[in-house]
Amino acid sequence: MSQYFTKATFRFLEDLAANNDRDWFNANKDRYEDTVKDPARRFIVDFAPSLKAISPHFRADPRPVGGSLFRIYRDTRFSKDKSPFKTHTGIQFRHDSGKDAHAPGFYLHLEPGSVFVGVGTWHPDSGSLRKIRESLVEDGAGWRRATGKRFQGRLRLSGDSLVRAPKGFDPEHPQIEDLKRKDFIGVAQLSESRVTRRDFPDEFAEVCRAGIPLVRFLCRALEVPF
Repeated sequence: MSQYFTKATFRFLEDLAANNDRDWFNANKDRYEDTVKDPARRFIVDFAPSLKAISPHFRADPRPVGGSLFRIYRDTRFSKDKSPFKTHTGIQFRHDSGKDAHAPGFYLHLEPGSVFVGVGTWHPDSGSLRKIRESLVEDGAGWRRATGKRFQGRLRLSGDSLVRAPKGFDPEHPQIEDLKRKDFIGVAQLSESRVTRRDFPDEFAEVCRAGIPLVRFLCRALEVPF
């Protein structure tokens, strides 16, 4: 098996966090290409067969722009933080009906001190969020199965939540805490050492498979095929 991410991947990201400016990045761009971008694109290509076995409706797209690998450049237009670069790298295998990071998908986050796999949908738009909540109300048993034993063996529900019940939903509903969610994602924390192992693609696939019930529930709620 090929090795994709290495200690050098995390050393580059640590150095970038300490030198987050364009001059430093341009001087070290070859390091970024060699230790972060190129390994990530190889991982995306090589994971495609495993992803297809999970579902044919999710994309493994190695394109450097618009593909599964998020760009290292930050959008600073509406942020007080004008740091030009992200200090992590992210890969999302998103649903083929989705156009951005808010689509249902399987996600890998690599950051020094914070490595995790995420499955589900992060910050869905208001219409999608309402559909998910309505599906949870209509099929509470299905939601409990989706987040049940198989899911909990590898993942935990995470993300942002409202303080109060969302408008139009019963504050006394037995699953009100789930209805308050603004993100419907499961997260599995990993160590840097596990990501740098040659068999990491197998472990990533295992975590993704544990999240299938949740992602299938979300696809059904959003009326897209799984």
